[in-house]
Amino acid sequence: MRKGIVVTAQPGVEELAAQAEELGFSSFWVYDTPMLHGDPFVALGLCAKVTSRIKLGVGVTSPALRSIPAAASAFASLNALAPGRIICGVGTGNTARRTVGMPPATTAELERFTAGLQDLCAGGTVEYREGDQVRNIRLLHAGQHVNTTDPIEFLVAATGLKAAAVAGRRGTGIISFGLLDPAAWSAFHHTRQQAAGAPRDVDSYAMTSLHVLDEGEDPYGDAVRDATGHIVMSLLTFAADAPAFAEGLGVEERDAVRSLLDRRGTTTVAPDRHTALYPHYLGRIAPADRDLILPSLIDALALVGTRDDLLARIATLEQAGVNEIVIQPVIDPSTEMAELAKLTT
Repeated sequence: MRKGIVVTAQPGVEELAAQAEELGFSSFWVYDTPMLHGDPFVALGLCAKVTSRIKLGVGVTSPALRSIPAAASAFASLNALAPGRIICGVGTGNTARRTVGMPPATTAELERFTAGLQDLCAGGTVEYREGDQVRNIRLLHAGQHVNTTDPIEFLVAATGLKAAAVAGRRGTGIISFGLLDPAAWSAFHHTRQQAAGAPRDVDSYAMTSLHVLDEGEDPYGDAVRDATGHIVMSLLTFAADAPAFAEGLGVEERDAVRSLLDRRGTTTVAPDRHTALYPHYLGRIAPADRDLILPSLIDALALVGTRDDLLARIATLEQAGVNEIVIQPVIDPSTEMAELAKLTT
């Protein structure tokens, strides 16, 4: 099983990328959430200049965030800085759209956007629409400032089978956030293969958090909650913003969602709830919120256990078709990366 690192765009991100490469990680990712974090293309441009092997990924962009021409130019520009090392993750923009109080893109929009990016980044011509105006476009500066020769790896972000089918039709891999259920991954791969019609040499990436327990350490203690809380809080935040999803949770989890809303001073129907719910999203949680990091959600969304426990769980995911585990460190990224590197050595 390969391993990667995902971080928010932050000062010193290039130093983390260089360390990740030195430690043997396969990929280094930056989130694309404009209202929450810095720009991933700026961050990865810095990372490209100080690395030579590690893959650099945007996880993930969306048609609800960027136009096809702008996104294609950005990815092809990164590909000029790090030829053949760029990964383009594409999703509906679930989080990034919700941070501005708007719904995510549709699956159909996701597929059109992915197809357009694939064609433009390979030097092709695509049909571009704005309202009732349609034009054929291509990257006119190819060969100078952008690289359309070396391939870019494309992934579709999936939380359900519709997106997995898009991955199949577009011949891409899959990336999913907080999904550690081997049965779900098997279903994704079955759906992708059915939609593809033929086997494809593509990869699957699972993004999560990880904590290696010391001997006798409480698997739900403060250290674990601090290391995994951002993953758990992401689900609770989504549930607080999507009542239909929250209704499918258990009693304890629904109580945690209500507590989160109360603490943030908002409701599921307040038009400005995004301004209360999403600050510090995917950052280290506040100690006062540790009680919301429920054991059931830690077990479902994060990798926590002894070294042997974790290796066994990772092996099960690998058997289900996951090729790479991508971890977000939040407490001390440099130290956490070094500890993660030891896990499989």
